[in-house]
Amino acid sequence: MNKEDYFIKQFSKSDFIGDDAAVVGKWSYSNDAFFENVHFKKEWMTLKEIAYKSMLVNISDAIVMNSYPKYALLTVAIPKSYTNDDLKQLSKGFKKAAKEFNIEIIGGDTIANEKLDISITIISKVKNPIFRSGVKKDDLVCFTGDLGTCKKDLEKLFRNEKVSKKSKFIKPKLKSKFFYEASKYINASLDISDGLFFELERLSKQSKIGFEFFQEISNEVGTSGEEYEILFTFNKKNKNKIEKIAKKHNVKLNIFAKAINGCYKTKANNHHF
Repeated sequence: MNKEDYFIKQFSKSDFIGDDAAVVGKWSYSNDAFFENVHFKKEWMTLKEIAYKSMLVNISDAIVMNSYPKYALLTVAIPKSYTNDDLKQLSKGFKKAAKEFNIEIIGGDTIANEKLDISITIISKVKNPIFRSGVKKDDLVCFTGDLGTCKKDLEKLFRNEKVSKKSKFIKPKLKSKFFYEASKYINASLDISDGLFFELERLSKQSKIGFEFFQEISNEVGTSGEEYEILFTFNKKNKNKIEKIAKKHNVKLNIFAKAINGCYKTKANNHHF
């Protein structure tokens, strides 16, 4: 058991822990840290891009719970060397993401620090939450988009090479419109932040189910983190309906496995910077 899982297990008696967000009544709460030299290097991204991505990775958690983000609380640890223009660029990134998803920033905290560290709480409205524990036997298992580019781009950045400003590592592409419309046909879901194999292990653990793969998935695809694509399962009778919705929103679907009795564990490590 890794240290993250060990620490979370200390609070395992809580009924709200185990998903991308905690659902309490008609609200869901998601929180993610986005720390310099842990999740990003300042040389890789502009301050506006850093703030924007820090919002998106939190919003992604809300979306895959079938929640609609409404409010955000920002905690930002700011180096003393930052100028007023630096702070303006940070605020532009936060506000850009908030505007795109109709979120109101309602408060938080700011402190001085040696490096830029961001922690965001997203408060969302939820009527019919979707949990990781919802996988049913014989469900089809699917992920959106293409996987693998973020790992490749991260490796480039470590070699001090440039990556496209359109890279998903820099600007995740959330597929909220597709997901919200397809949600009534989806049994379980989560976003791919730590790599497909690692997220499948989480699904297996929460739903007490295994997976039968239709084809081999390479490590380049299965261990690429920071993708923020959607991993989800559904009853095969709804396949055509989901594919129709995906086509409407120009979303690529990859149906790669079905749920079976058993459990799934990966030998791969979770992968993001």
